Amino acid sequence: MTTTSLTSAPAEAARLRPVFDYSRLVAELAAVTAHTWNVQRTHTREGQIGQAATIDWRVLALRSLGGDPERTDPGGPGPQTFQATRWLDRLPYLAQVLDTIPAPLNAVRLMALGPGAVSKAHCDPKYRLDRGIVRLHIPVVTDPAAVLVLDGVEHCWQPGSCWYGDFSREHLVRNTSETVTRVHVVIDALLTADLVAWFPDSWQELLTRGEVLLNRTGPPAAPAWPAGLPYDALLPVGFADFDTSDPLDGSLIPARIDRGADGVLALTIAGRVFALTPVDDREFRFSGWSEQRTLQPDRDGTGLTLRARHGRALADRHVTAASRTP
Repeated sequence: MTTTSLTSAPAEAARLRPVFDYSRLVAELAAVTAHTWNVQRTHTREGQIGQAATIDWRVLALRSLGGDPERTDPGGPGPQTFQATRWLDRLPYLAQVLDTIPAPLNAVRLMALGPGAVSKAHCDPKYRLDRGIVRLHIPVVTDPAAVLVLDGVEHCWQPGSCWYGDFSREHLVRNTSETVTRVHVVIDALLTADLVAWFPDSWQELLTRGEVLLNRTGPPAAPAWPAGLPYDALLPVGFADFDTSDPLDGSLIPARIDRGADGVLALTIAGRVFALTPVDDREFRFSGWSEQRTLQPDRDGTGLTLRARHGRALADRHVTAASRTP
């Protein structure tokens, strides 16, 4: 079967099928705007909170790593899982909207761009269809002078609509309004077959046949690890380097799988800890990442099959491992 490459994508953005009640979204803002939101921050490849925005670009976290209500960065793989913050309890209609999204969610943020604010042009390379990670927008408050410039094309999406943008392309946000603060719900999600159904007809061939990674939604309950914990293995040095395109290559270094302090299954490698989450009854991915890389323990507990996906292409590597329990 032939496949369609990402270079033949219909456009840099797509309006998705759902339409939400923007009047209810606007009305709920009053419950969370009594204080000044924190400045938007980046998330570094080392898993740290990065630099703060130097413009009036503020964030209220609705889902964040560990459910921390003060975090404004998008987060990523690390020791904590993404959880709802206390702010989402004050936004019941928006919580219902998020529940309708047929995909695992990572960060969800209300992002407010103040009058006169213009960001620098930048790319967010992890949000790619072939990595199975997407960023969605639901505008709440906007103005004709508040635009997203994505791959050279200006967009002013209307309140209540739902959009996908290819944010791995160069983009910036610009608000030249003198009075209006632009507010969007920004949702980081894993691409699934059910989410594909939200895209317009012109995207369906790409999404169903192209170099796109479709994730599973995971089992309703986390399966037990098939061997005793802690569990030691030797993994490729690049397996936990999310910038590398070849995570299965490289020399082997020690790693350990065990339960973290919060009871979450976690992988420790090269001095970093990563929470793991199941994608089926045996295979696990990094929390905060897609099935672009996963690990599956042997049923007898003597090894791991490591998998790396690029779009529909799949590679694997088997490594030995063993439980340290007596």
